[in-house]
Amino acid sequence: MPLPPAHEGLPAPQRYGAVAAISLGTVLTVIDGGIATVALPTIASDLDVDGSSAVLVVTVYQLVLVMTLLPFSALGDRIGLKRLYQLGQLLFTIATMLCFFAKSLPFLLVVRALQALGAAAALSVMSALIRSIYPSDKLGRGLGINSVVVSVSAAVSPTAGGLILAFAPWPWVFALGAPFGLLSLWLGRASLPDVPARPGGYDLAGAMLNMAAFGLLVAGLEAMVHGGSPVVSAAIVAIGIAFAVGLVLHERREPIPILPVDLLARPVLALSTVGALLAFVASMALLLSLPFRLQHGFGFSPRAVGTMIAPWPLTTMIVAPVAGMLSDRYPAGLLGGIGMATATVALLLLAWLPHDPDYYDVAWRMALCGAGFGLYLSPNARLIVGSAPRERAASAGALISTTRLSGQTIGATLVAALLARGLGASSTPAMIAAALTTLAALLSIARLRPSIRTPAQGESHAAEPSARTEFHGA
Repeated sequence: MPLPPAHEGLPAPQRYGAVAAISLGTVLTVIDGGIATVALPTIASDLDVDGSSAVLVVTVYQLVLVMTLLPFSALGDRIGLKRLYQLGQLLFTIATMLCFFAKSLPFLLVVRALQALGAAAALSVMSALIRSIYPSDKLGRGLGINSVVVSVSAAVSPTAGGLILAFAPWPWVFALGAPFGLLSLWLGRASLPDVPARPGGYDLAGAMLNMAAFGLLVAGLEAMVHGGSPVVSAAIVAIGIAFAVGLVLHERREPIPILPVDLLARPVLALSTVGALLAFVASMALLLSLPFRLQHGFGFSPRAVGTMIAPWPLTTMIVAPVAGMLSDRYPAGLLGGIGMATATVALLLLAWLPHDPDYYDVAWRMALCGAGFGLYLSPNARLIVGSAPRERAASAGALISTTRLSGQTIGATLVAALLARGLGASSTPAMIAAALTTLAALLSIARLRPSIRTPAQGESHAAEPSARTEFHGA
């Protein structure tokens, strides 16, 4: 259905159907993206491969995803956001069903690459669709609701995967998402907004450079994580950096770049993106290293460690939607500064755990971490999507997803390096994470400066969502 005049969101009945379609699509991509980890030992045994080879099932998915998010967002502008979103869901669902025919690892890796392509197509335009679904004064609430769906899906996927493996072969683990995809397609066909496609050519050279740069950088970092040759890994990263430089130089000459250098040229969006990257690196560094510290340093069982970490996502599920609603009224710079300051305090408290901690010593600190990150990430996403010109909303949304994946990859590499040096099971990762969140807090507060919130001279205010959004989003 076409958007109403002034792009002030969909009317209430249609909006509910669109929100349901987006939420189901989110469940589809998050569950099938994360649930594979639980099935890796079973897949390795069934396909007669070693564990390190089975890890490629996850690595290939992440690699294709980070390579294609930004190119797909530009394609969505050309063919229509709704069309690309639903085509991505359809491809993901078909690829999920093909898992039943996987009798070898190479075939399964091809299927996972197809799943990643479908997920990238859908995720690249999801935030832009959410912006069109909600009125501007409720955008933060909409992004907060989506954050809850992501958190819940990520939290339940390991448990759901283990339950399925107890009763069925491993392909059924992937099939879990198929009903969500089919239902989302059915609901979305009638309820998702038809955002008009923008005429113009497609920057194929930029897309190729983008995929090469991100692909080589992530592949090089993954090689370091999994014990590859340091020389070869460093060479891959260096070549990736060279492609990244070429990409930036190329995109600066493009009127509508695939890598959104035009958006990153705006100080408020650059600060928000860098802050988000630091936050994702910090959270991944802590979440990956803490189990080693709790098990090896304090002697907790894996089951106990799981219950100690659980308060983080549970608290985020509560705080994220509240933070999203607050970001419709208060500056994201203020909310984000408070959130990252809270996270910094919690991370320092985790670094300085008692010599003989119990469950509650760890759990309440993790809950405080979850509250801090939840208070930062939802308003930050609302600012990035809401402050970009409407015709660049898809690129802004893809930028958020790319930043998240890049931060998680860097965080994983950091933890692997610390573990190799015997520091991964100590308080060092928490201290490093606290330093990163401190910097993210300072970047967030810097967005409160009027000179950063105000568009540059000669820049059209009409390109922003509204004067109210421009102030409160900043």
